[in-house]
Amino acid sequence: MSKITEEIEQLATSIVNDLGLELVDLEFVKEGKDWFLRVYIDNPDGNIDIDQCAQVSEKLSEELDRTDPITQNYFLEVSSPGAERPLKKEEDFQKAIGQFVFIKTYEAIDGMKEFEGYLLTYGPETAEVEIRIKTRKVTVSIDKEKIALARLAIDFSA
Repeated sequence: MSKITEEIEQLATSIVNDLGLELVDLEFVKEGKDWFLRVYIDNPDGNIDIDQCAQVSEKLSEELDRTDPITQNYFLEVSSPGAERPLKKEEDFQKAIGQFVFIKTYEAIDGMKEFEGYLLTYGPETAEVEIRIKTRKVTVSIDKEKIALARLAIDFSA
């Protein structure tokens, strides 16, 4: 994480927490010629609405204008994490146990780097995911340090 995104994350976390909400993720990315600061928030009860997103956007925009950590022009977007919410923190994974997830790893495990299935456990060292290979259900154990990306997913086979 860059120094800019770390500084912005601190600002955003403070604002979001003051409103009783949760900062899920934050990204500062260039797409084409434009820069985007995307802030994903959620409500601990799981129901975020457009008014809460607007409130965070307004307060964060004011604070970013005041502190000015970003030198280039950018678009600020505040939204919910959506149905495919990223799993980044320990508590995200714990909440996702029993849910359908997508996990991408840094290196292949049993010849695969992408896994879709139900998160069975998330322990101190490994995550266990029940995946389907053709008609068989198989449990795969993934070392936590090998997880490059994880998010909730939608099970279209159900």
